[in-house]
Amino acid sequence: MNEIGVIMGSDSDYQVMEEALEVLRQFEVPFEVIISSAQRTLKRTVDWVKKFEAQGGKLIIAGAGLAAHLPGVVAAATNLPVIGVPLSSGAMEGIDALYSIVQMPAGIPVATVGIGAARNAALLAVQILTIQDSALRLKVKDYRTHMLEDIEAKDEALQRQLSEVH
Repeated sequence: MNEIGVIMGSDSDYQVMEEALEVLRQFEVPFEVIISSAQRTLKRTVDWVKKFEAQGGKLIIAGAGLAAHLPGVVAAATNLPVIGVPLSSGAMEGIDALYSIVQMPAGIPVATVGIGAARNAALLAVQILTIQDSALRLKVKDYRTHMLEDIEAKDEALQRQLSEVH
């Protein structure tokens, strides 16, 4: 069973959304991916959302640029949590997508990450899944421990470099 669904409106979104897939693979979270548009393929989009939910899916990550209707349409079609990823495109370079996703009307929330932050969307999705998965919770804890160790190692190297200069 795929726990997380990832949907994007165009194949041009894949380069950014692939970062989410990398995180899901890293944490060994089963997922599925689809390209479907809120405007051009509305029925296909809603049908996929309903099927994903019926098959036991737990959360959806939706990436969209420009007016960014996709995350809101997905959220309106399901009771599952939806995380929106605004994608940089067009003259406003993603600001329009950010506003469109983050300003959902009351009653149909979409959690929203930063412009192009598909990696953070997947990390948030994984963290949400840890509510019911203690093994996944340990993986997230290990991930954060490794981040801390990496930062500390980089700081130590910087401090050594600076002390050699002075």
